[in-house]
Amino acid sequence: MKDPVTTITGITYDRESIEQWLKTTAAGRNKDCPTCPVTKQPLPRDSDLTPNHMLRRLIQAWCISNSKNGVDPIPTPKSPLSKSFILKLIKDLDVPVLCTQALKNMEALAIEDERNRTSMVEVGLAKALVSLVLKCFRQRKTTGLEEALKTLYLIWNSSQDIKFPVKDNQDFMDSLLWVLGCDIDRNRVVVKSHSMLVLKKTIESATTSLLESLNTDFFRGIIRVLRENISRQAVKSALLVLIEVCPWGRNRTKIIEAKAVFELIELELEKPEKNITELIFNLLAQLCSCADGREQFLKHAGSIAMISKRILRVSPATDDRAVHILGLISKFSATSQVLLEMLRVGAVSKLCMVIQADCATYLKQHARGILRLHSNVWNNSPCIAVYLLTRCHR
Repeated sequence: MKDPVTTITGITYDRESIEQWLKTTAAGRNKDCPTCPVTKQPLPRDSDLTPNHMLRRLIQAWCISNSKNGVDPIPTPKSPLSKSFILKLIKDLDVPVLCTQALKNMEALAIEDERNRTSMVEVGLAKALVSLVLKCFRQRKTTGLEEALKTLYLIWNSSQDIKFPVKDNQDFMDSLLWVLGCDIDRNRVVVKSHSMLVLKKTIESATTSLLESLNTDFFRGIIRVLRENISRQAVKSALLVLIEVCPWGRNRTKIIEAKAVFELIELELEKPEKNITELIFNLLAQLCSCADGREQFLKHAGSIAMISKRILRVSPATDDRAVHILGLISKFSATSQVLLEMLRVGAVSKLCMVIQADCATYLKQHARGILRLHSNVWNNSPCIAVYLLTRCHR
């Protein structure tokens, strides 16, 4: 033990161990009321853990007396964050002269450790921060937004205390979009990145009715993040938000109307990281499953070339989505001009390479199906001839 504490059942445990026990049992079979590991008596999650100073002094004395045997002394543990102190900070948010310092203190405490974040959630800090962000939105003031959004993101977890004030809150969604679109003089990238991170968490917690009621302005705001390329975190969160909401209601059509396809292609042409590329191809595959999405896709001069170039160069997940996109294009939008473009930029060659490469069987079959679909147009292609000559040796 390093920090012995006694529970209300009278049993002493190491603080880190019993806190982990309470956390895991609360999320598992004993969700309503965890129990004491020894006595099996109910042990409420909000019950106090009393420091056992006598035992801690004995442990420290033993460590010192055995230091010659290589036993390291344990430091005096820091006192846990008082819930009354957090409540005082929450009250300070309503006092203009104290608000900024209170937010800075909250941020510092949230960064410090998981124990502080758990205590903050338990006393209702999330609701107070959501209210503060809404207040800034209504007053069109950005003071304190950086600390509020960062702290809210840090304390966010599966607790209903956080989900409840945001899961069906259109105003809070609008406030985050306002942050993404407004001019911020100080730490613009940090503020907007955390706004996007919190928006992602909000979407994950949102009700079906809220997801289905998102308007085109919402998607324009998200796509602006992709266009401005604020930060890697913000771009990744924006892509995850679009993927999450795409299947709901008419969101796919709204995303296309917001010109997402063009921006996704432009973003991919900048050669982002592997995980960003996978998200882009995932979303493009969903958008190209409808006619308007394919139309926008084909209007971009570099779309087919970009797709074919990424095949067999990024990851199996990217290959899967890329071949799927080419399959949609060749099946539903295969004009003579499009088929010649696929041949010219190397898409046909890449499909032949997929068949001969060490790819999944289903992917080879898909690529073979695309080639057979338009064999009458591509049969004079040199790459087709090479494939037919070499396929028996593979």
